[in-house]
Amino acid sequence: MDFARYFIQYRTSSWLFAAILLLGGVVSYLGLGRLEDPQFTLKQALVITQYPGASPTQVEEEVTYPLENVIQQLPYVKHVTSVSTAGLSQLMVEMHDTYRAKELKQIWDELRHKITDLQPQLPPGVKTPQVKDDFGDVYGILYAVTGDGFSDDELRDYVDFLRRELVLVPSVGKVAVGGVQQEQVIVEISRPRLTALGIAPQTLAALLQSQNMVANAGSIKVGPDRLRIYPTGEFQSVSELESLIISSPDSKELIYLGDVARVYRENAETPAQLLRFGGENALTLGVSFSRGVNVVEAGEQIRQRLTELEYNRPLGIELHTIYNQPDEVAQSVSGFIINLAEAVLIVIVVLLIFMGLRSGVLIGLILLLTVLGTFIFMHAMQIELQRVSLGALIIALGMLVDNAIVITEGILIGMQRRLKLTDAASLIVKQTQWPLLGATVIAIAAFAPIGLSSDATGEFAGSLFWVLLVSLLLSWVTAITLTPFFASMLFKDSKQDNSASEQNDTALYQGVIFTLYRKLLTAALRYRALTYGLTVVLLVSAVLGFSKVKQVFFPPSNTPIFLVDLWQPEGTDIRQSAEDAVQLMNYLLAQPGVSHVTSTSGRGAERFMLTYQPEKNFSAYSQLIVRADSLAQLPGIMQQTRDYISGQLPRLQYKLLRLEVGPSTPAKIEARFSGADPDVLRNLAAQAKAILQADGRAVSIRDNWRERTKVIRPHFNEAMARRAGISKQDIDDVLLTAMAGRTVGIYRDGTHLLPIVARSPLAERDNLDALYDLQVYSNKLQRYVPITQVVTGFDLVWEDAQIQRRDRKRTVTVMADHDNLTDDTAAALLARVKVDIEAISLPTGYFLNWGGEFEAQQKAQSALFSSLPLGYLFMFIITVLLFNSLRSALVIWACVPLAIIGVSFGLVLLGAPFGFIALLGFLSLSGMLVKNCIVLVEQINLELSEGKAAFNAVFDSAVSRVRPVSMAAITTILGMIPLLGDVFFASLAVVIMFGLGFATVLTLVFMPVLYCSVFNIKTITTKD
Repeated sequence: MDFARYFIQYRTSSWLFAAILLLGGVVSYLGLGRLEDPQFTLKQALVITQYPGASPTQVEEEVTYPLENVIQQLPYVKHVTSVSTAGLSQLMVEMHDTYRAKELKQIWDELRHKITDLQPQLPPGVKTPQVKDDFGDVYGILYAVTGDGFSDDELRDYVDFLRRELVLVPSVGKVAVGGVQQEQVIVEISRPRLTALGIAPQTLAALLQSQNMVANAGSIKVGPDRLRIYPTGEFQSVSELESLIISSPDSKELIYLGDVARVYRENAETPAQLLRFGGENALTLGVSFSRGVNVVEAGEQIRQRLTELEYNRPLGIELHTIYNQPDEVAQSVSGFIINLAEAVLIVIVVLLIFMGLRSGVLIGLILLLTVLGTFIFMHAMQIELQRVSLGALIIALGMLVDNAIVITEGILIGMQRRLKLTDAASLIVKQTQWPLLGATVIAIAAFAPIGLSSDATGEFAGSLFWVLLVSLLLSWVTAITLTPFFASMLFKDSKQDNSASEQNDTALYQGVIFTLYRKLLTAALRYRALTYGLTVVLLVSAVLGFSKVKQVFFPPSNTPIFLVDLWQPEGTDIRQSAEDAVQLMNYLLAQPGVSHVTSTSGRGAERFMLTYQPEKNFSAYSQLIVRADSLAQLPGIMQQTRDYISGQLPRLQYKLLRLEVGPSTPAKIEARFSGADPDVLRNLAAQAKAILQADGRAVSIRDNWRERTKVIRPHFNEAMARRAGISKQDIDDVLLTAMAGRTVGIYRDGTHLLPIVARSPLAERDNLDALYDLQVYSNKLQRYVPITQVVTGFDLVWEDAQIQRRDRKRTVTVMADHDNLTDDTAAALLARVKVDIEAISLPTGYFLNWGGEFEAQQKAQSALFSSLPLGYLFMFIITVLLFNSLRSALVIWACVPLAIIGVSFGLVLLGAPFGFIALLGFLSLSGMLVKNCIVLVEQINLELSEGKAAFNAVFDSAVSRVRPVSMAAITTILGMIPLLGDVFFASLAVVIMFGLGFATVLTLVFMPVLYCSVFNIKTITTKD
């Protein structure tokens, strides 16, 4: 079909097509969802199992090990990591990257079934395992709720009210509350009084449990009605517990619980998590969004709903924003849109300058319609405006005008050769439509390994491929349809005599640039050995120079937030951890440039962004989330933080880290030693840490087994205990009640169930000597017996407080980070220490594996490169089929590796790092280079088909391609300028700008030389 002639003649169809792209694009753009990052499902679940009273070793062997065994039977499992601590097993189950959200629902069900089937085989005393498959949920809005002068109950009630109301907002998926303290009813029993009265503690526990138990009292038929029987006797208030009669039925006097105990409500003495915001106690309120919503609109809905709920906010309670994804997305997307608009403007200005007003307007109009048309397909394919899809549009921007430039250039040249505009348009479209389509498909295929990858890379960056696929194919469609149509409106047929002789090629390409290019090309063709030699020298220099380029997997986020991880010595109470965190918080709040600070102790915060990794439950852990007023202030504040911790809190291990935009790991450098013996593992870890310390530039050096902790071990004398009628369970109960508190019942308070905890007053348990004063009740003797009669002593011993495992093997991970306040990188640090750590002698049965950024980068690149050969084979086959010539395809593809010359020099010159995103830029660069080469080889074949001598055909084709190839390169290069200021895409922009700049020289100079050599075409000194 003659597309050009059809769209020129049938103007109504052309206007309709243009109107659909214009209006449909605008409407689709306004309806596109907006996100910070692409939708991505974390394939992780957390399995938490309590085993009260068990040592870390017992937890590992009796709970963690059997759980790992049944979980590993699932075929979907990729890794299982676990940490066993006193009384608690925490397993992280990670599934293979190939599974998506829909499949994971079924997988989590199977995981639950496996664990449920195992539960009867677990030891007595093990609580029901909890499977948290929402561990990866992102709470894009994270609030802190504070209330000076308000009790924890009042704060909790208000937050619960907000949770109930916000979850009804249509765009809200889930609302989570963090930092809630477990309230308890404390029965503070005086041990001397209880001993004097001879009341057994078991009697108290049985009374408290049975008195408040809900039981069915039945019903009775009265006439036609059946009446339910509902006895009184349940506790209606905490004070009623003191009136509970605890004396035996045959006692002469009544003894009440209040006679031997003080009953009151109080938060748990040892909280699971402590939160502070700005120095005040706080609760967090995390809001996650429904899938597929416009996050910016969702944020506005939530803001509006909170405004409507202001009537119920008590004066003094404040709602603070820790992180607001809708605001970040609005700012990010608007920044990208500005970058896109700037890039479009730059491209149009370049076209106006170099191709004239009418040609510039024509190609600029085609570019605008192509971008708007892309929005239509993005809306239909449910691709949101986010970091990757907008970056894809900017990457494609320069390539979108390539096809239109070739068609416009062909029309102008045809008209100069005395053809009518319609004939010129028809001729150039017929000549180039299939080569241009092939070249476009090849440019798209360069990104196919990303979009078609079945792993996490394909899920996260897949929109890059699909946006490029749509936009580039659409650019080909608009080039062969609308470009001739608009050209017929902007250009006029020449009024010169059509019978005049056609101008020769030299007359068509006049000017300083063409003259200089002819001289350069003539010299290159004449001195081919020199051309090859110079190319080889440049290639070797580029490869050597590439070793100087910094290697960074993903850059840090440009959000002005940094995190401070604080680790107390293992075994530290959570309240001490929180105290030091508050001390650091108060210091930071006094520093200029700090907007706000949030601290969490005991575990990490709610996952407020995709790449944030919340820490599991550890009492010695705290984290500060620090937001600065601007990104520029971040390094200075981080340096001040480091100096303060080193000077004022030297006992703490700490880590400062920026928010990431790519996959995050616990540490940038991770050396994993696996084996059976904890002592051997600790020795290996010590050697690795010594090597990292000796480096001098590594920071945050630590291992995940941490320090051994002190444990009090009472020596139970079984013979004496049996004679006194006392069991080990009795000893455990009295120690638990006296020191920490023992749960003996449940108190119902509306929707809340509060544990009733019996414990001794603080004065009776505030030192170790109190252990020797304890009394144990003997049911056999019906009296209290001093604990020293059945316990021969209390020893202080050391134990491994954390036993870490990976894939069912004990594994200690030595961790370190590069100094992110210097120009050092994780790759450079690893290169310095890798050989020495790998040289550590490993006993038989022990293994070393590398994790951290190295592992994450290897996974991402292996996933990419696994499908890369197939993609490039596809591109090569298309090239061969286009020309039906293997030699032509080999000439084109021989130029591709040489693109590294420009890339290497550009990265070194600007000091830009080479990472995963830069690698994507190099893939796109190869597609651009092949596309330009295809256009040149097609022109050579066209010239040969017209009967020209081989050398003249090559020479004239190269000259005729100067303007379209150069214009395509210039528009792409200058269109990348706005991306240089973007943290995420800066290195990609450098790769494309410098790589394509040199690739253009390759196309116009080196490729004609190589073509002549491969096809044995001799240089003609003087051309006729």
